[in-house]
This record gives sequence, structure tokens and C-alpha cells, in this order.
Amino acid sequence: MFTSRRLLVVATAVALLSGCASPNPYDGSQGQADNGSQGMSKTAKYGGLGALAGALAGAAIDHNNRGKGALIGAAVAGIGAAGYGYYADQQEKKLRESMANTGVEVQRQGDQIKLIMPGNITFATNSDAIASSFYTPLNNLAGSLKQFNQNTIQIVGYTDSTGSRQLNMDLSQRRAQSVANYLTSQGVSPTNLTTRGAGPDNPIASNADVNGRAQNRRVEVNLGPIPGQQYGQPAQQQQQNNQFQGNPYQQYQ
Repeated sequence: MFTSRRLLVVATAVALLSGCASPNPYDGSQGQADNGSQGMSKTAKYGGLGALAGALAGAAIDHNNRGKGALIGAAVAGIGAAGYGYYADQQEKKLRESMANTGVEVQRQGDQIKLIMPGNITFATNSDAIASSFYTPLNNLAGSLKQFNQNTIQIVGYTDSTGSRQLNMDLSQRRAQSVANYLTSQGVSPTNLTTRGAGPDNPIASNADVNGRAQNRRVEVNLGPIPGQQYGQPAQQQQQNNQFQGNPYQQYQ
């Protein structure tokens, strides 16, 4: 019996590793709205990695029955980790829909969602006043952040390299704060929201030409998980979780 359980644990670990090695379309900087057929979802990725880590930890803790320890560890950790993956998948989908044709680029990097707002459509030159034409995209973003309100929100302003560094640092901070003020005025909670001005740092294009400088003048909104936050789970996962809370391994005893 112990041998069969150990084989089951090994097989589970191999399957999880194989799944996590599958191509993930969101690991690049240019994600598309629907790439489900090209790679695993974040739900699968986080759930698989969490389950694998939980299995190893559970096996190490339960020396008397490593098979049961690994299985309970995989169940608890896998379900918990998949919670944020599912949450981020749904949030990303909604953001791509609401930001379509606005000039705002939505990127996915691991557990982070980034929105890039070009300066030429957000602000007038050398100004921190938001252009009225950009109110609609910001209203859409505010609506999404109120619906998906379990994120850290970091707003970072950037400039090109022309002018003094002190001036650029100040302008970038004021622009980031303007976006933050607008979002909070629309009902977004300021609890997990921070702003920062980065000036000409971290350029995404060359400052040697006009087009490159235009790309570098931007505001980025970075969304990530709140440390220690318990995220909602899909109905199927919640049902499985409730089942595990009873007698999770009766079928293996």
C-alpha cells in the first residue's frame, strides 16, 4: 500500500512538472487576449506549482505516511495557489476587453499585470493635467479595479531623457499622482495604492529619436497579489476544497 501511494505521489509530481513546462503565452511582454490554445492558464500554472510544493512538504512532514502527507499537501497548496491564478486570469481578460482601442497596452508577466499608458494620449507636454480624452480609459480602469479589488496597485510615471533629471523626476511623480487621484476619485480604494516617479529611468525605447522618446513618456499601472491575501476560487475548486475539509483521503485508505 505504501509503495502504491509513493508511486502515485511520484506520478503526480511528474505530471505537474510536465504541465508547468508547457509554453505560456503570457510570459512574454506582448500577451494576446485569447491564447488558451497555446499554453497553460495561470490557474493551471499556479495550481500545479503549488500542488507540487505542497506534495513535497506534506511528504516531508508526515514521516509515518508519506503518501497521505504528500496528497494532503498537494490538495491544500494546489487549491490555494490556483485561487490567485484564476483571479488574475479573469482580471486580465476584463482589462484587455475594457482597454481595447484606447491606446493602453496590457501586459502579463508572471503574477503581475501591467498597463502602459502612453504620455502623448494621457497628458499635454510638460503637464500633469490628464487629457479629457483619456477620461474614458481611466473610468474603465477604475471600474475594473473596483470589481477586482484585491490587488496591490503601483502607479509609476516616466519621462524621456530631455531636460534636467530633477525636472523629469518631479514631472513623472506628479503625473503618477494625477492618475492615482483620478482613480480614487472614481471610487478605487487607496489602501494598497502607491505612486512613484521614475523620470527617465527604465526606458523602453531609444531616446535618440522622436518616436523613442514618445514611447518613454508614459505611466505604468502595475497590479499584483496582496501578500497573505486569500483569493476566490472557481466553483469546482471550492467544491473540491470543501470535500477535502471532510475526510480528504478516505478513497486512498
